Amino acid sequence: MIMSFRSLRLGIAALAVLTGSTPAMAAGPSPDGAGLSLLWCLPFAGVLLSLALLPMIAPHFWHRRQGLVALVWGLLFLVPFAGAFGLSATLHQLLDVALLEYIPFIVLIGSLYIIAGGIWLGGSLSGSPGQNTAIMAAGTGIASFVGTTGAAMIFIRPLMRANRSRTHQAHLVIFFIFLVCNVGGALTPLGDPPLFLGYLKGVPFSWPFQHLWPHTLLLAAILLGWFYLIDRRYYKTETPREHRLGGEGLKIWGVVNLPLIAGVVFAVAASGTTFIGPVDIAGVEVRGESLVRDAALVALAFLSLALTPLKARRQNEFSWGPVIEVAKLFAAIFVTIVPAIAILKAGEHGAAAPLFAALGTADAPNHIAYFWLTGLLSSFLDNAPAYLVFFNAAGGDAAALSGPLASTLAAISAGAVFMGALTYIGNAPNFMVRAIAEHQGVKMPSFFGFMVWSGAFMIPPLLLMTALFFAG
Repeated sequence: MIMSFRSLRLGIAALAVLTGSTPAMAAGPSPDGAGLSLLWCLPFAGVLLSLALLPMIAPHFWHRRQGLVALVWGLLFLVPFAGAFGLSATLHQLLDVALLEYIPFIVLIGSLYIIAGGIWLGGSLSGSPGQNTAIMAAGTGIASFVGTTGAAMIFIRPLMRANRSRTHQAHLVIFFIFLVCNVGGALTPLGDPPLFLGYLKGVPFSWPFQHLWPHTLLLAAILLGWFYLIDRRYYKTETPREHRLGGEGLKIWGVVNLPLIAGVVFAVAASGTTFIGPVDIAGVEVRGESLVRDAALVALAFLSLALTPLKARRQNEFSWGPVIEVAKLFAAIFVTIVPAIAILKAGEHGAAAPLFAALGTADAPNHIAYFWLTGLLSSFLDNAPAYLVFFNAAGGDAAALSGPLASTLAAISAGAVFMGALTYIGNAPNFMVRAIAEHQGVKMPSFFGFMVWSGAFMIPPLLLMTALFFAG
């Protein structure tokens, strides 16, 4: 037994050497990104490849063992990390991720999923191209005011129900992810997490609308136009039965949830404008206002469960499956993404230094590089920290970035918000919407299959946006 423990310690030490780190690099509880090799990002890459490949090559295993796969990749990061930086630092890092990132994420996603899942829109829903485009436009328009996650949870079920008799449905969800889950959130800090972080840093509340409305209007118009043409083409090849829930006009059940969604928006906004003070939880400093916000969101979710008529949830085919799936997979993502974010935060002193060299100088920033680097990293990493990395790379002065350097901040903001649509994990509601659609029987494209769609329909208008707004 002693020999086996020694062998385990030697194996962990060997992994630490191979990944280019030693315990001496750990000056504190978090890893120093300047001393990390890109090899530390392999577990995160493994999570992404699992998401991309396992549903295709082993679908039965994937749907039954997602949690196990997530756990394995998490351990493949945590065990070498413990060997390099020590068990105490590893536990602290795990607690830090849980308290500051994962739990707030799940609380927000879960509360909106529960509350919006109690809103049932009924009446004459035929799934025609015109009606579908109107639903897309409405969701896109409201996303900046209730958040992309809130808008997605409100509109995805009516859209799915309206098109239940349609043969082709995957394109509906794909364009919904493009528009409602991402593009629509660009006009206020409430729309998408990166803009909210900018607001907390001192960017004026009205700045996104003043500087990003042309970009948003251009992208939304192109995508809505393409969606209508594609949906009309599919519609003409089908013989859909109109899916009408009674002969009367539109009606809504679960109205009590509308003020509860407003309560979620208020709680999130208030958490960024009030100050209670830090609270120490086992050595992790948590903002008191964040704890109050999360408690309020949990309370609002329980109110929704208690007050919503059971009929509304039954009509919505509400189930816990999608949110449980997201919770399991994003646990692995939040843990294994730690070294990637640390390397980015190290900037020109870390393994990603060549990326930062392309950004230009303070006097001559390369707006094209800011736009595409922020966007492409946001599409595979969390778009909020990616935004902060390049916000700080551009000087980190909110007054300058929202004033004389507004074009730089516009490039960063547009990249972080819009390019979250390029992959399923680019923004939180993307994966949730996919999970909801699959639980309702829609066959969605794989991880790479979705990227084929985003490459075909997102990249061209993003290139046009580059030429119009960032190439000068």
